[in-house]
Amino acid sequence: MVVKKEMIAMLLAGGQGSRLGILTSDVAKPAVSFGGKYRIIDFPLSNCINSGIDTVGVLTQYMPLRLNAHVGIGIPWDLDKNLGGVSVLSPYEKIQNTEWYTGTANAIYQNLSYMESYHPEYVLILSGDHIYKMDYEAMLESHKENGADVTIAVMPVPLEEASRFGIMITDEEGRITDFEEKPEHPRSNLASMGIYIFTWKTLKEALLANRQEEGLDFGKHVIPYCREKGYPLYAYEFNGYWKDVGTLTSYWEANMELIDIVPEFNLYEEYWKIYTKSTSITPQFFGPNSEIERTIAGEGTEVYGKVYSSVIGCDVTIGEGSVVRNSIIMNGAVIGAGCILDKVICAENSVIGDGAVLGEGEEAPNESRPDIYCGGLVTIGENSVIPAGVRIGKNVMISGQTREEDYPGGRLASGKTLQVEAQKR
Repeated sequence: MVVKKEMIAMLLAGGQGSRLGILTSDVAKPAVSFGGKYRIIDFPLSNCINSGIDTVGVLTQYMPLRLNAHVGIGIPWDLDKNLGGVSVLSPYEKIQNTEWYTGTANAIYQNLSYMESYHPEYVLILSGDHIYKMDYEAMLESHKENGADVTIAVMPVPLEEASRFGIMITDEEGRITDFEEKPEHPRSNLASMGIYIFTWKTLKEALLANRQEEGLDFGKHVIPYCREKGYPLYAYEFNGYWKDVGTLTSYWEANMELIDIVPEFNLYEEYWKIYTKSTSITPQFFGPNSEIERTIAGEGTEVYGKVYSSVIGCDVTIGEGSVVRNSIIMNGAVIGAGCILDKVICAENSVIGDGAVLGEGEEAPNESRPDIYCGGLVTIGENSVIPAGVRIGKNVMISGQTREEDYPGGRLASGKTLQVEAQKR
């Protein structure tokens, strides 16, 4: 039986996300928690099913275990289909050689047979690490109306920030006449979102023609090839909320935006739901002395202290007398009694001992990665343990099951990095 799909989606979810530091040491960036009970990959997957796309290939590579387990057979997104549905596509051994995905377009090229099996008319290329809601069907309609071979989603950005992005120059009809990668003096403010619709025939030709290119990439190789061949390239302007959560500070900011009194990005709209794999079914519990303001809290969480302006995951415990402010506490974390946390990111299953203070004092640049651990944040890695009673400054990263002797005088000054290897303990 021949299966034909008008459009299939290829979701690039293999990246490490190194600018998220310790948060992605053991997990792929698209599998990082966001907004309490969600993971980053939930957003493009939900966009797909809300847009009527029921065939999605998820391309994984770096630390894929948790991501694979989360996606599974796609039940939360109604992507458990007999014909189509979701497929997890990892690099695999071939007769002649075995190779990792070496670039965005190389990953797609290595899965040509998967795409061919659905005989699509169009292929949607997505990144798995952005927070947004977008109707891909509307983008497809624009692609058809323009008679395009390639449509690139773009977003207007302030001109002073345009040099950070790939910039599209368009004519009055929206046709792309030129593009520049991170230009010093940008000629336009239309930034590429890394979302593409290709007519299948054109995509296949471009991938095959450029397959020998090292690190085969859409921006560097495939798009320029299509332009040189004279294929019609069009921009599709998107004006909704879109957030690249590629750094710790942008990740923290995006979470904090969710708890604004009128959030710019609403997680709970009925007409455009965000779906996820639920890990807990028990209700939240708030103790008699607890206080909670401007906070999202996931299922199974128990709060006995005070929480202000924070995003709390599922199955979290916050002890009696503790105060948590401006923080992200991920699934399964335990905050002891009498703790004070300000601007802290606690990764999954971390434990903070009784009476610990995190995020005090003046800022100082981080000694190991000032480009990552900044913004006054304290970042605690997965499964880490912070002993009772210690006091920790700002721009600090801690990973591992630390002990009292790791904190001279019971303190860890601002800007310090403390990483304890499990095997050494």
